[in-house]
Amino acid sequence: MGMRFGRIIEYVWIAAVSKTRRSACEWPEASSLSMRGSLPACCGWGPPQPRSGKVRGSACPSPVLRRLAFTAGMLAFVLFLVGCDRKTEAAKPVRSEPTVNSNSTAGKGKSGLVQIAAGRFMMGDKEQVDAPPHEVGIHAFQMDSHLVTQEEFQKVMGSNPSRWKGEKNPVEQVRWSDAVKFCNKRSELEKLQPCYDLKDWKCDFEATGYRLPTEAEWEYACRAGSATSYFFGDSPLKLGDYAWFEKNSGGRPRPVGEKQSNPWGLYDMTGNVWQWCNDFYKVDYYAESPRENPQGPATGETKVVRGGAWRFSAESCRSGYRYNENPGYADVCFGYDIYGFRCVRKVETAASR
Repeated sequence: MGMRFGRIIEYVWIAAVSKTRRSACEWPEASSLSMRGSLPACCGWGPPQPRSGKVRGSACPSPVLRRLAFTAGMLAFVLFLVGCDRKTEAAKPVRSEPTVNSNSTAGKGKSGLVQIAAGRFMMGDKEQVDAPPHEVGIHAFQMDSHLVTQEEFQKVMGSNPSRWKGEKNPVEQVRWSDAVKFCNKRSELEKLQPCYDLKDWKCDFEATGYRLPTEAEWEYACRAGSATSYFFGDSPLKLGDYAWFEKNSGGRPRPVGEKQSNPWGLYDMTGNVWQWCNDFYKVDYYAESPRENPQGPATGETKVVRGGAWRFSAESCRSGYRYNENPGYADVCFGYDIYGFRCVRKVETAASR
């Protein structure tokens, strides 16, 4: 049995060496990944795919390495026998028990604000150059259970910029600046303090009104206590149960709330349309991000969008996947039909009422 175990380790060694050499040839340069989102996705550009390349040299290790692998296998087998009775308990992610508050200008049905409890989670995606995993603490907040619909946007703003018309469809072709203006107007209609100064576009996080979620708040809510690639697991096989993306959307956005929600009662957190976040995008921001309630870089050229969209791949729907786009401050800018949003607001306390 020990001989066979050693052989297995040897074969694993060979495969690892071969894969490592291939990865060095095929993995895209960091500079190409840092450009993600710099080209409009509606023109046919999507997340960059790894470039293929030819493997140089032999993929087989030398006889010396083979002997070392065999020796390592035997040692591993002995250690396995010694420690086979040892059990470890996996770390359990912090989960909140959200509640729904429907006292808002949002539509009826699956709409309302979901109260997200404070907690800590591992933010990031080890598969992404710009998203190294790191622990983050998030305060309590409230989030729309669904994307802002065209009906809601029309009711608040008096216009509907969307290409794919439908009252229950998510509003799209909205710029970051359009989403911010909606947040302020919605706040005013509910007699709340607006969060944004429309002269400098800065956000007052202490205001009682609506705003866009920070990137950290969005991912915390999307993960809903999970630590996997998607909030339902690591495999995308079940993605169609929760999201509209390139394989099932039929080439257009779909009405909100038709798919299953995530465990915290949030619908369309992945797929349908990319969701604007409040943060500026910076490729290496996670290296300098504070551990508590990060709010993004102070300045930048593009804003973060999250969640994937109806014409994008399953990969872009992963909980930690980052994307970015021009915020469109100027009126001459226009939005694309892959961008929408949902609102958040702070949890009211007795002092803030």
